[in-house]
Amino acid sequence: MEITPQRLQKLANMQMPFGKYKGRILVDLPEPYVLWFANKGFPEGELGVLLKILYEVKLNGLEDVLRPLRR
Repeated sequence: MEITPQRLQKLANMQMPFGKYKGRILVDLPEPYVLWFANKGFPEGELGVLLKILYEVKLNGLEDVLRPLRR
């Protein structure tokens, strides 16, 4: 899992495509929801990679680093 500027940009702007928080920007997902994925398993593909990165961001309290990347 490589953290790239493009992936950070997506975390700051991409909407969750399904589930309880469908339509919410990924960085704005509640921490317990991200932890749920960490425990149950992340989705396949790009979304799973982004959620894994988001897990690390939230775990380390770095959400504010992504805020300036918002469009």
